[in-house]
Amino acid sequence: MNIDFHYGVVYIVARTAGMTAGDALTVAHACQYVDDATTSGILRFEGGETFERFATAHKMFDYANTENDQNRLVWAPFHFLPAGEGDTLQERAICRADSAVARETVRRAIRQRGADTALHRLGVTLHTYVDTWAHQGFSGIESPSNRVHLLESQDCTRKGWFARLSEATRHLIEHIEEDVLTVALPVGHGAALHYPDQPWAKWHYIDGRNAFVERHNLPEFVQAAEMACRAVRAWLAGTEDFETQEGLPPDVKDALTELLNTNRNLDDNQRLRTLCDEVSQGRIPGLKETIPVYVPKGPGSWKCNATGLRFDDDTGDRPAWTDAFEKSDYRLFHDSVKEHRFVTTQEILPAHGLRIA
Repeated sequence: MNIDFHYGVVYIVARTAGMTAGDALTVAHACQYVDDATTSGILRFEGGETFERFATAHKMFDYANTENDQNRLVWAPFHFLPAGEGDTLQERAICRADSAVARETVRRAIRQRGADTALHRLGVTLHTYVDTWAHQGFSGIESPSNRVHLLESQDCTRKGWFARLSEATRHLIEHIEEDVLTVALPVGHGAALHYPDQPWAKWHYIDGRNAFVERHNLPEFVQAAEMACRAVRAWLAGTEDFETQEGLPPDVKDALTELLNTNRNLDDNQRLRTLCDEVSQGRIPGLKETIPVYVPKGPGSWKCNATGLRFDDDTGDRPAWTDAFEKSDYRLFHDSVKEHRFVTTQEILPAHGLRIA
């Protein structure tokens, strides 16, 4: 999923479930920031203090990372949560929609609702949870499940020069592209191109086990939003039994379904802007307000607000360590990330027969 869902839809879901606007914004920002937190390592302060950060995503040019140990620490616990089903490690590492493992990560986040990292932890967890619908069938380790052949979509959404090519030429280019990416990007859904993350997409392919896989994203994405709403309601009520909570009201569900289906710009940031416009105009029942602009990097970002650092490369000037840093969204996010990673890789997955970190 992209920013239109992780930030926009999660904000809508949190507000619909009864969260205040401020808390919903924190949850939605943390949910999206999982895709943008690419700086890892020790942050050093001018007085000698240090703070450990853990990157929850690789930079774009690192997506083909062949260090499987790093893939297991980043892609598996945050983006391709293993379902723990099957006989072999590769089978158990495959991500499945709304798996027992995924539900347990949600329950663990609810259990920590009294911690200072609670809202950020919920946002991080919701990122992982809703991604199980989009990323189902793929895994965060090198696996035959990530191989894609004969990839096709029912609606051609490419524009410009590509759309003007003949159908046969387009198919040839797409098939060459997927074959190259299958080899170059052995982790995640890289070989499936953009289709897993487009809310409206209908697509199919042959996987590495020569099985035909057919996907229709819209009902999957709506179900993800429905379950995220239940999770937020349970978090607010202080109960881990989130599956039995009320989901999206029917009118909200209908409006969100229509929006996800018709908002088809290939630029996910533009899709987010359209979604925010819809909310500001009151087209989501019960919700008419401005969703603040999301700032991932630089001035106005969580990192810059907490440290004054404007760039990813923070090996130069060292910020002052202050009480404000301890209370910052940046610190709370990174600590919630470390909590989520530990609970997922050291407790939940081993209990389901999977040790990958």
